[in-house]
Formats: sequence, structure tokens, C-alpha cells
Amino acid sequence: MYFLKSERIGFSKWTEKDIELARSLWGEKNVTRYLCASGTFTEEEIKTRLGLEIENQKKFGVQYWPVFELATGDFIGCCGLRPYKLEEGIFEIGFHLKERFWGKGFANEGAKAVIQYAFEQLQATDIFAGHNPHNVNSGKALERLGFHYISDEFYPPTGLYHPSYKYK
Repeated sequence: MYFLKSERIGFSKWTEKDIELARSLWGEKNVTRYLCASGTFTEEEIKTRLGLEIENQKKFGVQYWPVFELATGDFIGCCGLRPYKLEEGIFEIGFHLKERFWGKGFANEGAKAVIQYAFEQLQATDIFAGHNPHNVNSGKALERLGFHYISDEFYPPTGLYHPSYKYK
């Protein structure tokens, strides 16, 4: 069931059958408030996002994988990679956690596992990350993981310039 595990987290892969999990994550306003200009995903946007993750796995072998707490089997959210500058070997990392899992170290633990996977399994040369400028906690989380600020980059879904980081 899990292709990757950390101490408390199991990583799976999105399929078309996971629409209810997708709704439970991207239907949470506090999860999506920093992901798009409106702050909420419509039903169609949730389906589109799930489809994008499935397509990224097919085309590039990565996605923001669904993650589960190993002890309980509870769905935590997603954490993973997407293509960024593949011609240079650079992937983008991201994590979206359901609100009840915030502040428990799951984002840090999941991201560390994904970083290791990127370099060891995918031979990534670097990892890019960005966050909504209003989401200060994400910036702090990236810095704790070892990411370094490089610039602000325009992110069309929010219409904002997001602080951007590289790992190396």
C-alpha cells in the first residue's frame, strides 16, 4: 500500500478512486486559503487537482502523494513533488495537510522523506519550494528543512508573488 515510509507516515499514490480523500483535503478552507486566489476550491477544482496529481505521476513519476498516519491509517493530507525545471533535474516540493494534523511535525517529517527520495531515487540536482506570502508558517517550515530564500516568483493561481527557495 505504501511505496515510501517515514517513522509515522506512509506515502501512497492518488488514483481516480480517491475523490473522497481529495474532497476531504482540498475541500477544507483552511487548507486552500493560500493555494488559490478565491481561497476555496470548487468541486470542479478539486477534481482537476486530483487529475493533475494523477497525470504528474503518469508522466513524471511524481505527485503530491497522499500521506497517512501509520499508527491509525488516518489520511493526513499530501506531500510530494512535481516537475519544476526537469531539464535541470529540479523538482518542486509541496505539502498540504488537513488542519487537525497541523503543528504535530508531520509536514517536516514528510518533507524530509520526500527530499531524501528526490535525491536518492530521482537523482534530483535540487529542490525548489515556494509559499504564499501570507503563510508565514510555511516559510518557517521550509527554512527549518534547510531551504534558502532565492527570490519572489509570480504564482498564477493566487495572483501573488510567492517567496521562493532552493534546497542546495
